[in-house]
Amino acid sequence: MPGTQLEAQIRSQPDQLERLLTSGSVKAQVHAAAEALHRVRRIWVVGTGTSQHAASLGAAMLQDAGRSAHAVSSMQFVKNAPIVGPQDGVVIITHTGETAYALAARALAFSAGLQTVTICREGAAFNDAINTVDKETSETYTVSYTTALLALAMLACEMGADAITTDKLALLPGSVRDAIGASGIDAVPVPRRTLTITGAGHSAVTAREGALKVREASRTLAEGFDAEFLLHGTAVPLTSDDHVVALTTPDEDGLVEGVARAAESEGIAVTRVAEPAPLPAVLAQIPYIARLQLMALRFAETKGQDPDKVIVGHWDDPGLWSIGSPTA
Repeated sequence: MPGTQLEAQIRSQPDQLERLLTSGSVKAQVHAAAEALHRVRRIWVVGTGTSQHAASLGAAMLQDAGRSAHAVSSMQFVKNAPIVGPQDGVVIITHTGETAYALAARALAFSAGLQTVTICREGAAFNDAINTVDKETSETYTVSYTTALLALAMLACEMGADAITTDKLALLPGSVRDAIGASGIDAVPVPRRTLTITGAGHSAVTAREGALKVREASRTLAEGFDAEFLLHGTAVPLTSDDHVVALTTPDEDGLVEGVARAAESEGIAVTRVAEPAPLPAVLAQIPYIARLQLMALRFAETKGQDPDKVIVGHWDDPGLWSIGSPTA
């Protein structure tokens, strides 16, 4: 489906990443956020859906800065809140600035007197924000995810991360441009039954986010798993009607490759996808996910699905989406 908003937003990512890196206002927002979090004891990184995947990688980035950082879903933070104290800080990730439980988590943090930072779209009316991009016009979110990851990386860099340095951040726009130009996923077929994406470490988060993009954009049943979790029983139902995408960067222990070979021996087709960008593993997830976003787009085109309108029917009930909001 050429000409979709999804395609435009995927291809906008190198320029948008470059814009964030060079924007004086974004740098000022990142500096203010780092100052706010400088003296906190622990940092809770909170998000829903795609933003929860960003939270997982963001917590790892802040850990690289020597901080005690923990990712948690927005609903879990609100309904089953961890023990927090006045010396804790909270980073809320909500692209739209409208997600019910993310707003509730932010309100809870404010009421507890915690330092807060909100990573959100341009134009959101938060005074503690790092703004990324305008609200996406495709419901298969892509550029808002990668720019949120960059905002988190810039924050970690400002807070003294060891591996996440300004010279590595500067490589990101070009690395994403390279990934979009040669994605390495063109041979992945739309499976007869399910697509299983697997990786290790930070790439396991990318596997889950990639599967979510495939489900949203093309309405194809897709799942993303840590390779260890896939091995421990989850792979049992897979057959030749399924397809496995193995994210082979990183794979120091050889588990991803071992799982891939086992799948092939069981008659399950496997595509291996590497990320060659010279980046720390957590930053490499930004170009890595761009490759899987393009796969999701191609699946949508192949199946004639609209990747821009994802939530329809009873799933689009405003009352359903308002559950958990601080005013509900």
